[in-house]
Amino acid sequence: MSDHWTRERAESVLLAEAAELKISLSNTQCQQLLAFGELVFEGNQRLNLTGKLDWPILIYKHLLDSLSVLPYTLDIEGKVLDVGTGAGFPGVPLAIMNPHWQVTLLDSLRKRMDFLTEATTQLSLPVEVVWSRAEDFGQSQARESFSLVVSRAVAKLPVLLELCLPSVAVGGQFIAYKGPEEELEAATRALKLLGGEILAVHQFQLPQGYGQRQLIVFKKVRSTPSAYPRRAGIPEKKPLLP
Repeated sequence: MSDHWTRERAESVLLAEAAELKISLSNTQCQQLLAFGELVFEGNQRLNLTGKLDWPILIYKHLLDSLSVLPYTLDIEGKVLDVGTGAGFPGVPLAIMNPHWQVTLLDSLRKRMDFLTEATTQLSLPVEVVWSRAEDFGQSQARESFSLVVSRAVAKLPVLLELCLPSVAVGGQFIAYKGPEEELEAATRALKLLGGEILAVHQFQLPQGYGQRQLIVFKKVRSTPSAYPRRAGIPEKKPLLP
C-alpha cells in the first residue's frame, strides 16, 4: 500500500471525492467501505484477486468508480446482480450503500467467490455469492428476475449484453461500467436480439488522472429469447455483431 496514505487520509479523501460525485456517505458506510478495502488488500496478497492495489487505487479507481452509478439508481428496488464481480466491485460497495437491495455477486473464479463469502460474512453484509459462469446463470431459474444488473470491466459491449440482459427482468435495467472507447454501434444487433434498448449514457472523469468513464444504461423492453445466452464461451468467440 502507498507509504504516504493512512486509513484516516483514505477516509477523508473518500468522503470528499464522493461528495463531488453527489454521493453522501454516512460514517457507517464510509467505515464499511474502507473495511472492505482492507480485506481486499489482505486477500489480494494471498490470492491475487486483482491487479496492483494501494489506497489511492482502491479509493479512486475502485470505490469511487463503483459508487458512480448511485445517482442513477435511486428508483431501483429489489434484486440486483453484479456479473463478473471479481474482487467485489461494484457489487459490495453497492450493497453497503443500499442495504435494502438483495445483491447477488456472480463470478466464474472460485477463489474470488470464496474470498467474497468470507469478506461479506465478516462485514455482516446479507449478499448472495454465486460461483458460476454468466452464460449458465442466465439460463438458470434466476433468469429475468433482477431489477438491476451491473457489470464492470468484464467484456466488450456485444458480449456483455448477452451475458447480462437475460438476467434482467422486463422493465428492469442493465448498467455497463465502461471506458471512453466503447462504441455503441457495435451493440445494435445484440440489443435488438436480446430485448434491450439504450436509456442513457453518463460520462464522467475519475479524480487524480484515473481516467474517463461512462455508464451506459440499458432498459429491458421485452423478454430475451430462450436461445440466449448461448452456451459458455460462445458469446466471446462469436459475438452478436452487426
